[in-house]
Amino acid sequence: MMTAMPSIHSTTVLSVRRGNKVAIGGDGQVTMDKVVAKADAVKVRKLEQTGAENAGVLIGFAGSAADAFALLEKFEARLKESPANVKKAAIELAKLWRTDRILRRLESLIVVADRACSLIVSGSGDVIEPTDGVLGIGSGGAYATAAARALLNHTEQPPKDIVLNAMGVAGQLCIYTNTNVTVLTL
Repeated sequence: MMTAMPSIHSTTVLSVRRGNKVAIGGDGQVTMDKVVAKADAVKVRKLEQTGAENAGVLIGFAGSAADAFALLEKFEARLKESPANVKKAAIELAKLWRTDRILRRLESLIVVADRACSLIVSGSGDVIEPTDGVLGIGSGGAYATAAARALLNHTEQPPKDIVLNAMGVAGQLCIYTNTNVTVLTL
């Protein structure tokens, strides 16, 4: 008799923008059922853009790692088609993700950010750009987002510091989030 795979909970990813500076951070915890399977996973990446001024795109993912890497590859391909337009690449990924029979089954969310915009992209076709420049996804995403918004509105901290401090708050509240945070900036 086959047994079901344990449910996997992991990830808090947070992106904060202040002016033309943006930071994205991800915690390191991966949990399988009731056990922390890994404490130092890296869930954020920096993609270099060729042919784009102020090059660089930050990306973070929540959900199944294999699914996230498949989406990362698809996003990179869309970004190569329109290197100076992250929004267009994200919209094209969302369309592909929603309509492709295989991709439609992927269980992940991604956050992408460059110097101009920050976006959440989902498999249901959503491409969401926040009004305040703060995005959180994953198990502790709501905790990190709330803490980041408070810090953004009541301090002069740069985005990197806000991400680190807000992720620390999320790590204290969410059992699927730790405080081993990787932060990337543009």
